[in-house]
Amino acid sequence: MSGPTASSRHPERDLVEQAARHLSDRGFRVLVDPDGTDYFDLVARRENEVGLIEVKVRDARGVLAQALRRRGWADWCAIALGSAHSAERLARRTAATRAVKIGVWSIGKEGVRVHRPASAWVGPGEADPFEPLRARFRHWLDEVELLGLDASVRWDGLPGAVRRASGGRAFAEWRLDEGAPPEP
Repeated sequence: MSGPTASSRHPERDLVEQAARHLSDRGFRVLVDPDGTDYFDLVARRENEVGLIEVKVRDARGVLAQALRRRGWADWCAIALGSAHSAERLARRTAATRAVKIGVWSIGKEGVRVHRPASAWVGPGEADPFEPLRARFRHWLDEVELLGLDASVRWDGLPGAVRRASGGRAFAEWRLDEGAPPEP
C-alpha cells in the first residue's frame, strides 16, 4: 500500500505554487505567504502595481469574503480555486455584485485558467479611499524586498510597525483604517 502523494497531503500549497509560477511568467515578483501567518496567500508586484491572490481548494464563498476584506491592501485581487466548475459558477454568481472586480481563476493539471480577469478597484479620476493603506503596504513590501527577507520572517517586527506591551501583534491584526505610511 502506498502513502499519500504530495498533492493529496498539501493540495492548497500545490495550487499556490502553480499560481506563483503563472504570475512569475507574466513578469510579477511573487511573495508566497510573505508575513508567515498565511494572512495573504500570494502577493504579486510589477513595478508599483500590487495584486493579492487568495487560494482555496474549496469554499468559494469563504475565499471571496477574504478577497473583499483584503481589497484595500492592493490595486487588484483575484481568487484561485482548485475546480474550474466552482470558479465558473462563482464568476457567474458574482457578475452583478461589488465582487465583479475580483478576478476568478481555477488551477488544474493544465495550469491557471482565468475565468474573470482582476480589475483595478479604483478607476482613473475616481477617489481612492484606500490609497494611504496601499502606500503603507507598498512601503512594507519595499522593506521586505530591500532587506531580502523570506516568508519565515514575521512582518510585525518591521520598522514602523506598532507594538503592544505584550510583545507585538501579527500582521493580520492591522486594520484597514490605520494611519498613513511611515515617512521614508
